[in-house]
Amino acid sequence: MLANDLTQARIDLAAVFRWAARLGYQTGTCNHFSFMAPGRNDLFLVNPEGYFWMEITASNLVLCTLDGEVVEGNGTVERTAFSLHAPVHRLKPQARACFHAHTPHATALCLLKGGRLLPVVQEAMMFHDQVVYDDDYSGLALDTAEGERVARLLGDKEVIFMRNHGPMVVAPDIGQAIYSLYYLEQACRLQLLAMQSGQPLDPVPDRLARPVMEAVHSVHAYGDTFLTAIKRVLDKEEPDYKS
Repeated sequence: MLANDLTQARIDLAAVFRWAARLGYQTGTCNHFSFMAPGRNDLFLVNPEGYFWMEITASNLVLCTLDGEVVEGNGTVERTAFSLHAPVHRLKPQARACFHAHTPHATALCLLKGGRLLPVVQEAMMFHDQVVYDDDYSGLALDTAEGERVARLLGDKEVIFMRNHGPMVVAPDIGQAIYSLYYLEQACRLQLLAMQSGQPLDPVPDRLARPVMEAVHSVHAYGDTFLTAIKRVLDKEEPDYKS
C-alpha cells in the first residue's frame, strides 16, 4: 500500500461524504461509507463514530482491520458499521467500496410490502438484474452474523434493498459507488413520484432494459467523471475536506 494512494483514497472518500450530506442523504451521525485501502485486502477506511458527514475530512477517516482494530485515526468505529461493512468486504473481495445510507426515496421503497425497483425509467434500467431484496428484517446489525447474511444475499449483485431498513450499494471504487447511490436514489424518487399519480406504471421488457444496464457498465469512466465533478466544486466551496 503506497502512502500517496491511501491519501488519495481518503480525499476521495471525504469528498463523497460531503457531497452526500449536500444531497440530503445524511441521517444524524448514522450510516456509513467504507472503502478497502488501496493494495490491501485486510484494511478499510470508514467514517468515525459521532461525526456528521458534512464535517468529514480526509484525516479524520478511520483506517481499521476487518477485525475492528483501529490502525490509523483517533476515532472509533461504530458497532453497526463494523458489523455490516467488514463482512461484506471480507466475503465479497470485489466490493472495494460499500456505501450504506438511508436515502429518502430508496429507503421508502424498502418500506413497501413487495417493494421493487421497476424498469420504468432509464435510471432504474441502469440497475437491471443488479439488485437483490432482503425481505426479512433482522433488527440492528449488532454482530458480524448480520453482515455475513447480507453479504450472502448480495452474491454478485451491486445493490441490496433491506426491508424496513434501507439500501446498500457496493462497487469496485469510490466514484462508481457514489455514482450508483445517486442514480439509485433518483430512480426510486421518480418511481415513487409516478406511483402517486394513481396510474399504472409501465415497465419496459428485459430486452430493452438489459442493454441499458450493459451499456452503463461498459463505460467505467462514469464514476470517475462524477467524482471529479464533485471534487471540483468542493475545491472551490469546501476545500477543508482534503485536510
